[in-house]
Amino acid sequence: MTTSKAPAKRLRADAQRNRERVLEAAQELFAAKGIAVPLDDIARRAGVGPGTVYRHFPTKEALFEAVVSERIQRMVETARDHAKAADPGKAFFDYFQQVVEQAALNKDICDALESTGQQLKTACQETEFNDVLGKLLERAQQAGAVRADLTTTEVRSLIVGCLGMYRRAVTESRPAHELIIVFDGLRPTGSGDE
Repeated sequence: MTTSKAPAKRLRADAQRNRERVLEAAQELFAAKGIAVPLDDIARRAGVGPGTVYRHFPTKEALFEAVVSERIQRMVETARDHAKAADPGKAFFDYFQQVVEQAALNKDICDALESTGQQLKTACQETEFNDVLGKLLERAQQAGAVRADLTTTEVRSLIVGCLGMYRRAVTESRPAHELIIVFDGLRPTGSGDE
């Protein structure tokens, strides 16, 4: 028995331009407002009708997933780069802080990382993000830079918690001292790191 995958349907040039405009508008609006942004607003920003948006993305969740998947993929690539670093502890903490700082500026990433809904499962819960985060954690633990009893799930929960704290600090124009406190709690007792 053979199975053949049908070749991807190639879009006309004008349809491809419309799709790109929709994605660009969605990236901007989702980053600012998260998944709550109405599709009509995205269509208006893209300069197309709502029907054009629905032809390319049958649901708002499908459009959100397309936007967020690309952003999470960039986060995964960054984590892979950090996983090659000579100092696993520094790589772990630098990546944790980078994710918090970048995600806090994009409401869509915050929504995706905080999500437990099935509609975002492909985009965030079942991505390579958890795997590479786990690899960074494991390397840091083996180097003695991070508590041995910490799991990837717990680290992800801490990232989500830090997003809110970091956004509040930015809004209040003050340093995000809470990250230092969280990082101290992640280190083994008596590690002596700053």
